[in-house]
Amino acid sequence: MSAPQKQTLSFVALISLVVGSMIGSGIFALPAAFARTTGGVGAMIAWLIAGTGMLMLALVFQNLSMRRPDLDSGIYAYAKAGFGDYAGFVSAAGYWIGCCLADVACLVLIKATIGQFVPAFGDGTTALAILSASLLLWGVHFLILRGIREAAAINTIATIAKLVPIATFLFVAAVGMKRDVFAANLWGGEPASLSSVAGQVRATMLVTVFVFVGIEGASVYSRYARRREDVGLATVLGFLGVLCLLVMVTMFSYGVLLRPELAALATPSMAGVMEAVVGPWGKVFVSVGLLISVLGNYLSWSLLAAEVLHSAARDNTMPSVLAKENARGVPAAALWLTNGLIQLFLMVTWFAEYAFILALKMTSAMTLVPYLLVAAYGFKLAWRGEAYTPDEETRRRSALVFGAIATVYAASMLVFGGTKYLLLSALLYAPGTILFVMSRREQRHASVFRRGEAGLFAILAIAAAVALFSLATGRLVI
Repeated sequence: MSAPQKQTLSFVALISLVVGSMIGSGIFALPAAFARTTGGVGAMIAWLIAGTGMLMLALVFQNLSMRRPDLDSGIYAYAKAGFGDYAGFVSAAGYWIGCCLADVACLVLIKATIGQFVPAFGDGTTALAILSASLLLWGVHFLILRGIREAAAINTIATIAKLVPIATFLFVAAVGMKRDVFAANLWGGEPASLSSVAGQVRATMLVTVFVFVGIEGASVYSRYARRREDVGLATVLGFLGVLCLLVMVTMFSYGVLLRPELAALATPSMAGVMEAVVGPWGKVFVSVGLLISVLGNYLSWSLLAAEVLHSAARDNTMPSVLAKENARGVPAAALWLTNGLIQLFLMVTWFAEYAFILALKMTSAMTLVPYLLVAAYGFKLAWRGEAYTPDEETRRRSALVFGAIATVYAASMLVFGGTKYLLLSALLYAPGTILFVMSRREQRHASVFRRGEAGLFAILAIAAAVALFSLATGRLVI
């Protein structure tokens, strides 16, 4: 068999991976998602906090890509380099499962959108919806098997295409904004007080995490970058561009409909806002744009999920079979396992009361742990002065600040997200450790866990047991 073909990604392709991963189902659901929990002031504060925290994380990714160019697939490799094998596994597994859940959110939203015009698809969790989603899942699977570069090229086209309906929405919403409606929505219909706004902001933060997931797209694919220095710059530029779009979509919507009306809009709520301004054709236009956007977003997540699993296997943290590539250099074994898990999650949506919101918040919870480990490693590297020369003291101090803020932000989001999603995350992390055990046995290690790692696994196992008990007794509802 011939050697796998060497494939590289340009600077534009790397930015497209970042933007394509971040812009998907979340941005089209923002108007209602924010209106259910907060008004305009709370939304602005939430975006300020989230934007600052994620910008610091983007800068951490940029800095680490320059300081540790030897580490590929950064979101996993940084965690392992900083905190050991099991922490690296947790990061890889958490990010991989988060990507799979993000793909589930995409599939549910696609079918829910079609359901607004074809009742048989319902809210995206009917039998017909799950069947059609499964067909789409495996269709994209075989597309990716044809080659990473080809899939990335399609992703770039989809990224450009998805920006058209979003830009149109922003123009229409800006023209249709009403000052009195915007003013009425400022405090969310509640008395103007610090405590009410603080509660609104807290309830909104986990939603902001979901729409930022994908910021690491260029870092995950760093081994394909044509120029290594493009990775960090693509991350920062992609993030800043998407942040501007997210803020404008949220704030413009508050000027079109009152908060109760926004909160009551069906998914995708952007279509409802558009319809309120220009009539029924606006709903159709946004719905078509959403389908293009989410299909591209789905492709991005599929690429990222398989790549991080494959990279962990190449680095002996996952079973070696997952490192296998086909003749086109595609991580085929990792892709099969990834889509198998997505198929399983799709079946679970049959039983979930609010499948899209559950997938959205679980994606956030699963990816926050890898983000926390990356931020902490950036802080640790700068604190110890590793990879810095004596004349780079100013840069080291800047990196220290970036790492500290990003670490506090990620940790805070885990706390604010609530115990429900942490428990459900443990329910995925704990059994996933089987892959780590298989890898350690393959390498004939005397023990599975090193010092301190057994304690971390014990915490995850106990949390998973509590989650199972809570689900069985009805105290925890999915």
